[in-house]
Amino acid sequence: MPSAQLTHAQIWNALDRLAARAKLSPSGLAKKAGLDPTTFNKSKRITAEGRARWPSTESVAKSLAATGVSVDAFVSLISDGGATHSVPLIGFAEAGSGGYFDDGGFPVGKGWDEIAFPAVNDDNAYALEISGDSMTPAYRDGDVIVVSPAAPVRRGDRVVVKTKRGEVMVKELKRQTAKSVELKSINTNHQDRVLSLEDVVWIARIVWASQ
Repeated sequence: MPSAQLTHAQIWNALDRLAARAKLSPSGLAKKAGLDPTTFNKSKRITAEGRARWPSTESVAKSLAATGVSVDAFVSLISDGGATHSVPLIGFAEAGSGGYFDDGGFPVGKGWDEIAFPAVNDDNAYALEISGDSMTPAYRDGDVIVVSPAAPVRRGDRVVVKTKRGEVMVKELKRQTAKSVELKSINTNHQDRVLSLEDVVWIARIVWASQ
């Protein structure tokens, strides 16, 4: 079964397929997108220290625009077989309303749209469409994030948190103890938060963002 985590190889393979689909080499794709021609070269995919180097969201976005390929079509290129399935989608502004989630953070009820996404190892994964600029620069108005309630949450992960007050927020998990959750704001114009664990209904990890 495919992993819930997108891999370095999947993303680069998808870019290679995107180039081939446009009848271009990886360097030709980069040039068409207005990037340095070496941006997608295989030599750029691993650092001198041997670490995986990922393509930037900006370079992917420019490549999609240059080739006229939609985000959904690019997502289909990520999966080895091009297989996708639909996950439920609602607007982020609606997420705090009652009736969309159960107490465990799993999507329930009606009113969800759908979005195509590569198969993930969580039948309860769902997508939220960002509205406004409160999460810039990481997430902008119109971006879609895919959330997996079943994915383990670790320090440094970007997460969606719902409180007993009905707040739904996207933050970075700084630390979680037996009594509290420390959250770092993605937008520096907003304060970090420390919540009592008793005030948190659920925390779920973001596993993908369209950007």
